[in-house]
Amino acid sequence: MAQYSIEDLRTDAERLGLSHQAGPVDGRAIERVDLVAVDALATASAGTLVIVTGEEQPPPFRIDVALRQASARRLAGVVFASDLVLPETAAVLAGRAGVPVFAAPGTKAADLAKAIDRAIAGGASEAMMRGALAVERATEAAASAGTIDAILTTASAALGIRLDLVEDPSVSWSEGDAVCIGEVPIGRVVASSPDAATGVAVPVIASLLSRAMQRSTRDRYASTQSRSDLLIELVLAESSRVEGFVGQAARLGLPLQQSHVAAWLAPTSAADPQARAPRTVQPALELFALQLVEEREEMWHLAFLQDDLMLVCTEEHGAADHQRRVREVAVRIQEQARVLAGSGWAYTLGLGTPQLGAIGVRQSAAEARIAAESAIAAGRLGGVELTDVTGLRRVLLDVYASPISRDLLHDILRPLDALGPERALTAVRTLQSYLANGSSLVHAGHELMLHPNGVGYRMRQIRERLDVDLDDPDTRFAVELACRVRLLGAV
Repeated sequence: MAQYSIEDLRTDAERLGLSHQAGPVDGRAIERVDLVAVDALATASAGTLVIVTGEEQPPPFRIDVALRQASARRLAGVVFASDLVLPETAAVLAGRAGVPVFAAPGTKAADLAKAIDRAIAGGASEAMMRGALAVERATEAAASAGTIDAILTTASAALGIRLDLVEDPSVSWSEGDAVCIGEVPIGRVVASSPDAATGVAVPVIASLLSRAMQRSTRDRYASTQSRSDLLIELVLAESSRVEGFVGQAARLGLPLQQSHVAAWLAPTSAADPQARAPRTVQPALELFALQLVEEREEMWHLAFLQDDLMLVCTEEHGAADHQRRVREVAVRIQEQARVLAGSGWAYTLGLGTPQLGAIGVRQSAAEARIAAESAIAAGRLGGVELTDVTGLRRVLLDVYASPISRDLLHDILRPLDALGPERALTAVRTLQSYLANGSSLVHAGHELMLHPNGVGYRMRQIRERLDVDLDDPDTRFAVELACRVRLLGAV
């Protein structure tokens, strides 16, 4: 192990409470440390770092004599345990004689000698001392300034070794040097020269950084999270309640009266279409998205509905290229989602059209959601689907956007679900074609590319399961509407 030197002492100066006053800072070894009176330096042996006792500064002539004796005895250096104001003549003498001079105001000489002696000896006790001091100072910095730079700078000074936060999105939260925001991996705390002391301090420093970053992120995006909660309520609420959100939205800085475009990102597992995305994806993707849109001029909101991500961009009515800008941002989020989830997952992106007002948010979100769900149902996984809604489809989308209306219509067809997903879908398509073609088996068969007898066979089974009067006009209308709404997500 290399000997402890004056250079090392200068590096540890802040930790030890020292300040360099004069003389060279070089690699000369400190073989031992001793407490000596200012008039007794002639008794110290070569290689000794002498700590001059006494809380008051010696007279100038005593300092000059002490420095000459230190040079003659080839001492490693001199530390004055007082608030030293070194005379100019003494500073010049220290430089010429090659005597490093330090001051340690406010530090007990005995404690300082013990600390330096541990540093000279090295080993576990010295490492524990430096590590504990770094933890103490970093904790103080976290409690006061609370910034990443302040924590790292303070801990580095206490350790005498530089610490950096290095980005590493693959780090596991269980690793000692990991810095995470919740479950989102950010990076690692890396020491420029790892040793036993950094081994003691780094896990605590990493934990402090994680808390500081989590607090900063929470404060930074608090209003965004509140708007996200409101968006979820707005999208899921009944149409009659929509206007009630306007005042609350205004208080949260969400101008519902403006134009909105929604994007909908839905994950699908290649192995199991019903599986939920890995739980680590959502928080990491949320942080990525928030950071991505933070500096953009448009107003952005995002919210998760289970594993699906809804992204909404708000601008003045008539803003050019509104949908294109949403697509640019949403595609980058889509790419990041693929990276986070892994190759076994596909993320399908649906884009809505620009819509005005509170109802417009719901409309664009419904368009985007159905675009994504339609692509998934058709086997077009992982792409980008645009929405083009006109006529009846726009009306159906508004019905689809209402949870209560959607559930009521779903109840009409619920008996068909007992057939299983594929057979139920076939039955709904048959029923919708039959009703749309005025109960004509021939026309429905032509549309379905099925013999009329085949259509008749299916309809007998469907009638038995639904147990409804398809000859009643109101019932026919409700059943056909239910079929069309059901098929919105399966075309």
